[in-house]
Amino acid sequence: EVLGKDLVQDFITQEYQISVQEVLDNALHGRETANFEFPLYTKDQRRVEVLLNATTRRDVSGNVVGVLGVGQDITERKQVEVEKTRVAQELQSFIDTANAPIFGIDADGLVNEWN
Repeated sequence: EVLGKDLVQDFITQEYQISVQEVLDNALHGRETANFEFPLYTKDQRRVEVLLNATTRRDVSGNVVGVLGVGQDITERKQVEVEKTRVAQELQSFIDTANAPIFGIDADGLVNEWN
């Protein structure tokens, strides 16, 4: 059901189409890419975050015949990162606006944080 469809036009979000096309074009010229992150639409149109390695495919004579893309779904990891950032910002806001003094000290007893 996805064979024959244009990868970039049909499965890549608008804002990443140019950069994904560049990664694929580079692989077609022998310049491989590792750990490229971008959003992708699955065949059932779910949006997922992907970590991609794009490798040049060659025939037995060494001629470039295509690109092999190996992607890992990192959607959950990205969501956890966003949540960690949100919680850290919320905690910092709480510390900054607290009426009572909140402080931190390092291992030598020196103040390293104070609201």
